[in-house]
Amino acid sequence: MNKSNYTKANFTELYEKYYHQVLRICRGYVKGDIESAKDLTQDVFGKVWENLDTFKDNSQISTWIYRIAVNTCLLYKRKSKPDLRSYQVHPSDEGGDHELYELRMRKMFEAIDKLPDHNKSIILLELESLPQKKIAEIMGMSHSAVRVRILRIKETLSKHVKQ
Repeated sequence: MNKSNYTKANFTELYEKYYHQVLRICRGYVKGDIESAKDLTQDVFGKVWENLDTFKDNSQISTWIYRIAVNTCLLYKRKSKPDLRSYQVHPSDEGGDHELYELRMRKMFEAIDKLPDHNKSIILLELESLPQKKIAEIMGMSHSAVRVRILRIKETLSKHVKQ
């Protein structure tokens, strides 16, 4: 068995390196709600901290962290009640570009939120620009299955956006 090269002394480095990627993945599971995404991200890194000494170099550390993020978000979604809040952004008189950006982001997250959990995980990892082979490893699928799934997910999202 390989002993990990990572220790709790490396935690700050890992946190700083992967925080924003994990935050964006988490944000995709909570319809773009940044505060909920930050809470989930803290949960993810809490699990990374607790289990860092058990990490084995059987995969890349980033793959392991992303897998923890996906599992944490899926568990959160299973436990949470349906969110009936409206995610509409009302444009204000000032800063129109920011409101337009937020509106587009929320629409995108709403479309992603309607996907089945497995597909949601795949597209959020794809949006992080992870190589498809790495996504396959994280999701426990073949590379070719991930490629096909991503094409289908993009078609589904395109149809939703056009409506």
